[in-house]
Amino acid sequence: MARVTGKRKPDPPAITPLAVLLAEYLNALRVKDYSEHTVRSRKMNIRVFLEWCAERGLTEPTEITRPVLERYQRHLFHHRKSNGEPLSFRSQYMRLVGLRVWFRWITRQNRILHNPASEIELPRLGHRLPKHVLTIQEAEQVLGQPNLADPLGLRDRAILEVLYSTGIRRMELVHLKLFDLDLERGTLLIRQGKGKKDRFVPIGDRAAAWVQKYIREARPKLAVEPDHGTLFLASTGEEISRDHLTATVRAYVVHAKIGKTGSCHLFRHTMATLMLEGGADIRFIQQMLGHASLSTTEIYTHVSIRMLKQVHSTTHPAASLDKKNAPPLPGHLTPASEAAALFATLDAEAEEEEEGKE
Repeated sequence: MARVTGKRKPDPPAITPLAVLLAEYLNALRVKDYSEHTVRSRKMNIRVFLEWCAERGLTEPTEITRPVLERYQRHLFHHRKSNGEPLSFRSQYMRLVGLRVWFRWITRQNRILHNPASEIELPRLGHRLPKHVLTIQEAEQVLGQPNLADPLGLRDRAILEVLYSTGIRRMELVHLKLFDLDLERGTLLIRQGKGKKDRFVPIGDRAAAWVQKYIREARPKLAVEPDHGTLFLASTGEEISRDHLTATVRAYVVHAKIGKTGSCHLFRHTMATLMLEGGADIRFIQQMLGHASLSTTEIYTHVSIRMLKQVHSTTHPAASLDKKNAPPLPGHLTPASEAAALFATLDAEAEEEEEGKE
């Protein structure tokens, strides 16, 4: 008889009435065409609650009362992660919001008479600036880390340049296809980004040149048949996993010895910050990042890609245009409150990425 080796797989979660309701709820979200990101996030947050309930013998939806949820809220506050740090208030907020929406759905399905989560007081969230943002010099130092003699190193340089130039999300980068890149117009098409929204973003001349070099010299060495047209390939010829991309970018930041940490979202923060400092109107930055409008003003809610490219070329430090000869930018000085709100949104995205919810 063969000897069994390796770690024992954890037992699957028990099939309880609450677990059955969770499965029904997730299926209802998919039927309504919610994004897989949303479904995965809701599933993770609610399953943490179900595990907590199982430890206390709570399996029926009717057993979940407001005092039970308040106990769970206190548990989240006192919980410590594996590194000894507490959950951020934003993480606590997201877990409780997920429960509130779920119990509202359960109530509407007539499985319970009253929503026990309807009166939960959620943690207050303040606006915080990102922990780390790269200066222009630090960004260039990180960009210079990959070994260009190696196909994977050339790929990584192109990846870093795209992240720095466009500020796109990790998820959006790994899903890029060859046909999403329009080098003639200097644009990237982001398909089915967060919220299942498509958008065009400008890519600077330098980043485009590195991507061209990667496609010409490195990608043919990585591609295997059948080639599905994914832009950035792993060593196996397949799409890069999100976790591998995070680890790769983080390693280059560490090797640059700039005294800062971060990964893909570090470049997203940096692009937004440097363009804002360069004079870009916040609404153009929002358009590039794929954020909803922070203001009720509708003037800039739809920005043409041509205007967006002009703003990008004029304000991004890695752009090729001479800023002295560039035309003046439209817009106005961004209020500090709007900038703080933008960075708070970016900070929340970074926390989601760290927790694997993106």
